Amino acid sequence: MTSPHAATPLIAVLRSRWAGACLLAFGLAACSTPFPIPEDRPAPPAPPPVVAAPAPAPAASAPEGAVAMPVAPRDMSPQPLPVQEPIATFSPAVQARFPAPPVNYRTPAFQPGRTSYTTNAELRSFVHGIAGASRPAADPTRVRLLSLGSSQTGIPLEALLFTRLTAADPATLLASGRPTVLLVGQQHGNEPAGSEALLVLAQELNGGLLAPLLDRINVIILPRANPDGAEAGTRMSASGIDINRDHLLLRTPEAQAIALLMRQYRPTVVVDAHEYTVAGRFLEKFGAVQRYDALLQYAMTPNVHEFMTRASQQWFHEPVMQRLESLGLSSEWYYTTSDDPTDKKVSMGGVRPDTGRNVNGLKNAVSLLVETRGVGIGRQNFERRVYTHVSAMARVLQSSAERAPDLIKLRQFVADDVSALACRGEVVLEAAPTPSEYSLVMLDPETGADRAIAVSWDSALQLQPLRKRPRPCGYWLAAEEVDAMLRLRALGLVVQRVAENGVVRGELYTETSRALAERSDVRGTIADGGAAIQVTVSTAAAAIDVPEGSYYVPLDQPLAHLAVAALEPDTQSSYFANHVIGKLRSVARVMLRPTSKLSALP
Repeated sequence: MTSPHAATPLIAVLRSRWAGACLLAFGLAACSTPFPIPEDRPAPPAPPPVVAAPAPAPAASAPEGAVAMPVAPRDMSPQPLPVQEPIATFSPAVQARFPAPPVNYRTPAFQPGRTSYTTNAELRSFVHGIAGASRPAADPTRVRLLSLGSSQTGIPLEALLFTRLTAADPATLLASGRPTVLLVGQQHGNEPAGSEALLVLAQELNGGLLAPLLDRINVIILPRANPDGAEAGTRMSASGIDINRDHLLLRTPEAQAIALLMRQYRPTVVVDAHEYTVAGRFLEKFGAVQRYDALLQYAMTPNVHEFMTRASQQWFHEPVMQRLESLGLSSEWYYTTSDDPTDKKVSMGGVRPDTGRNVNGLKNAVSLLVETRGVGIGRQNFERRVYTHVSAMARVLQSSAERAPDLIKLRQFVADDVSALACRGEVVLEAAPTPSEYSLVMLDPETGADRAIAVSWDSALQLQPLRKRPRPCGYWLAAEEVDAMLRLRALGLVVQRVAENGVVRGELYTETSRALAERSDVRGTIADGGAAIQVTVSTAAAAIDVPEGSYYVPLDQPLAHLAVAALEPDTQSSYFANHVIGKLRSVARVMLRPTSKLSALP
């Protein structure tokens, strides 16, 4: 399938949209320095094991104006573990399609004779070992351990920051002119290959073949975002919530930890490493097993800036596919299907603003998803799965270094452009993928031969707007909606306090119908522990009293579209639908900039 974003190079589009001297920087040739592929040689040995990990380092200090992660998770009591799926077995012909790669990794899960995955204790020891390792005096690399809180069962959530700047605090990184890349692994606990690959990449950044890239970029690695799920071997968090559907609501400490990294360090590129189901419902529906080493997708949700979409496609998605192909690894767009055995439709990843991929796209980052074939097959092909992740993410790091000046300028342009949209035009509230047909290649379960299957295909490459509204100047929130205010600030949004009583011109919502329904996506019902309010509303112009102590969320800010996703009540991802905002009259659309005195929140 050809992407509609690939037709015109981003540089040419920028030239037509952005006149001025700064545009010339986008025409610079990409870095021509040859890049050694780390997969072509054995990985360096792991640092010496740490018997007792030291106490976590203090959390990195927030830049001025940032808010400490404030949202306390709700019911986080551990849930009964689901019945484990049986591990699929395949014919020798299918297995022959996935030979072991020419590597010799030295992370915990690849120690001689090992048949299990890296435990949480081993991972923490490994991470602390890298952060505390001594380095030659000539090595300018700095590694900082970032403490992000704890999981729902109390396991520390920790990341590694790699930089060659003289200081590693967020303000220094943001002022440096170097983009930061964030790599996140194992949001789903039963998808271990991404986590192991991030340990390999940490080794390579710590004095290995990837270290020279740190002259142009900073890198943050969060190897395991769901340690509770990893320990239990389950997809969900300890409370049964899907962390990767929690990036707008921020009910889990794990999603909050990722939001903290996004808010403090403002990465320009984010990669989310997952694994996908190989047999299971695909074998049941189509009589075939999954073929591709990697499935790839970038942010595809309403209101992602078009230039971020183009950069994702041209500067990252295409080079990653080319790198994988050069290594004999196959790839395709990310796709999935529902758990309903009668539903034969296949869909690209969801288009709602709740996953990390889409929420980070609305934070004006190049946001990429990499999935390897791993769920339901245990340790089969594990080395190849890790190799695929390492290869894809190493290419992302290389592209980020090659495009470092372009990425900084693009991010600033997009931030300014989004901010300038306030009070004018329309904003999309909800969109749907485009129904089409697609020839999807899978494998015959007996012969291992390619089998092309014609499927009904929901394409997220072109979204069809379902509902729009005039774009407001901002949103008013009642003073009692403290929970909503804190979550918005945790996402990185600027929220102001009304300092004196006033009146604004705006629109009020009126409920016309209501029902309760489980949240759902293209896979089916989302595991998140509660039904959402499915409400339809009308809007009417009104003079709205805004008392002192209430809140104003302006849309003339770079993350404006996150406010739209959270505060327009009649979508399944909104704060009203998910019981964060208690009353419909506690939120209103502000259609003319307030004249009342506003103050910054402390």
